[in-house]
Amino acid sequence: MHPIHTLALAAGLSLAASQGYSSTWVHCGDLLDVESGELQGRSTIVVDEGMVQRVDEGFSDVPEGGVRIDLSTLTCLPGLMDMHTHVLYQSSPSAYINRFTQNPADLALQGADYARITLESGFTTIRDLGDRFNVSMALRNAINAGTTVGPRIYTSGKSLATTGGHADPTNSWRADLMGDPGPLEGVVDGIAQAREGVRQRYKDGADLIKITATGGVLSVARSGLAPQFHPDELEAIVSTASDYNMAVAAHAHGKEGMLRAIKAGVTSIEHGTMMDEEVIEAMIDNGTWLVATVLAGDFVAEKAEIDGYFPEMVRPKARLIGPMMQDTFERAWRAGVKIAFGTDSGVSAHGENAREFELMVDTGMPEIEAIRAATLNSAELLGIEETAGAIKPGYWADVIAVEGNPLDDIALLKDVRFVMKDGTVYLD
Repeated sequence: MHPIHTLALAAGLSLAASQGYSSTWVHCGDLLDVESGELQGRSTIVVDEGMVQRVDEGFSDVPEGGVRIDLSTLTCLPGLMDMHTHVLYQSSPSAYINRFTQNPADLALQGADYARITLESGFTTIRDLGDRFNVSMALRNAINAGTTVGPRIYTSGKSLATTGGHADPTNSWRADLMGDPGPLEGVVDGIAQAREGVRQRYKDGADLIKITATGGVLSVARSGLAPQFHPDELEAIVSTASDYNMAVAAHAHGKEGMLRAIKAGVTSIEHGTMMDEEVIEAMIDNGTWLVATVLAGDFVAEKAEIDGYFPEMVRPKARLIGPMMQDTFERAWRAGVKIAFGTDSGVSAHGENAREFELMVDTGMPEIEAIRAATLNSAELLGIEETAGAIKPGYWADVIAVEGNPLDDIALLKDVRFVMKDGTVYLD
């Protein structure tokens, strides 16, 4: 929807509210109840002050002064959630040099555009797992204040890494530029610095902590699998984060790094590429979530075959790790590991987040389970399951709509026709 349309709609909502009516009456041709997994047929979602007030069977009459939204040819479902994004960036052959040429203002403007694209794609809530200059926090605050458009953001700020580890921002730099980054820059070694790194993120205003428990694919460093924190460092991070009621998301590809992170009590494993039966059992025993980011693996494997897209040190890691992620995901969900939806968007293109659904369903996961991963499960991972993840009274009025039945064709989620967040329409 163009900005002028959004303003006009907002004016209409304000008028209706001032007259004492429920502001908005959304008539859905069909409505997916993600809890039951069943379509409800024609339904009316009554919205006031950004919240769902009630859900009626059929098309309820709209009182005088109320605003009617006609989605009678579409299927409504809750706003989607992506638990692993990097909303300030987008992969390209120039991404590595951009670290030296982009200022915080460049990232802010770029991130605002990617945030808008993400919202218009149907994702009303995201986690942002790793930024620079704390720009994602400023973007979160601007969105919350209504001065820019985007999804609800829960951000970790700068990821925590060890010296030379994945997310050490000076990897591959010339020696005189490398310096000695510390907790302020997200590089921590030993228990004291691990605690300081968490406390700095809290001071900065982060919502959660992101650590890189193993090497990574896209960092310019040899190993993508080796563990990069000792158990005592991980325990210090998790216990300190717990003091501030902050979850810990652990990037991890290799087995040993995953096991150390799980035993230390992290909330989620991101990627989980080399997961085996021992890791799966540990995750189930500890209630650890998996955010698999299968789309990222698919993307980097494809781009690794293009000369010059990645540095030569990165290409073999992308070829090795990328193709494994879908198989790992299948084994994990079939075994009963808790799954939350995540894409690593920013590696792949923003706005294409829903391609993850297709990759999930390709493993045999039922469509409703994939959708639950991006609604009910993601809300639980964030600790907001009492106000988000479903369309029901007392929940945020986050509603999207597609043409057709996503339980029959999950690809429909790549073509979202309507987006409402907190009762305001952003795409119509």
